[in-house]
Amino acid sequence: MDIITINDKIYNMAFDLKVLEKENIPEVLREIPQPPKKLYIAGDFPPEDTIYLCVVGSRRVTNYGKDVCKKLIAGLKGYPIAIVSGLAVGIDSIAHESALENNLFAVAFPGSGISERVLYPVSNLNLAEKIVDAGGCVISEFPPEMKAELYTFPMRNRLMAGLSKASLIIEAQEKSGTLITARLALDYNREVLAVPGPINSENSKGTNRLIRQGATPITSSEDILEALGFKVDQKEKQMKLIAEISKEEQIVLKLLADPQPRDDLIRMMKTSTAEANTLLSIMEIKGLIKEELGEIRASF
Repeated sequence: MDIITINDKIYNMAFDLKVLEKENIPEVLREIPQPPKKLYIAGDFPPEDTIYLCVVGSRRVTNYGKDVCKKLIAGLKGYPIAIVSGLAVGIDSIAHESALENNLFAVAFPGSGISERVLYPVSNLNLAEKIVDAGGCVISEFPPEMKAELYTFPMRNRLMAGLSKASLIIEAQEKSGTLITARLALDYNREVLAVPGPINSENSKGTNRLIRQGATPITSSEDILEALGFKVDQKEKQMKLIAEISKEEQIVLKLLADPQPRDDLIRMMKTSTAEANTLLSIMEIKGLIKEELGEIRASF
């Protein structure tokens, strides 16, 4: 346990803490409206050539959202990318954990100070420590012992959007706080990316609306890489896709020797409608299948 003193106040910290004054704050954050006056940071910013991708979404994540988040971030492995999120439960936590699992940098902006006594949510204190230990960082503009309040979350969202080249929205209800990050990204002239979802899912209404309004639809990791400015080898993309096909996906592809209407295919899959729709949505995200003119067909 580290004990530090800031402005004559003593704090017990779960990790080392540094204070960045205005001149040491990243330039992209100094240029946004209402830039932070100072930042408290545990850990270190990634190397200068790292590209930041903000990943946010619903706290009440579905299996679809969880699987999609993991698969999309796994496909970014090996690239100089840092995953930025808010350390909240749901998509935020999954994004941070997926970044660590795939040796990507993780940058977390909690809606509170960084002291272990107030870090929000307290259930993610261990995750915050893992982020710092892996070479990432936890950042806040709030004093170390400031508790999370309703207004602190939109404030931290502006820093997440401002630091990142693009913001990826994975699951958001129509009136979700997650959409604040998307709006801020647009205000800051950043890319807004959104994962399409089932039209009957409440958690996909916000993302589907973002796509209607002009957000870039994301159906694969390669879509993200292209949005971030990386060149994608299409042959390598297809080889990787084939190598990662699961047993469940192989069964579906065999059933699609001929194109099938969705309802017929679900009956042939002999599983629950919810599980079938989740698997089919993930396969479409991965580019294994596509739905056209009322029928689902294999993509290759």
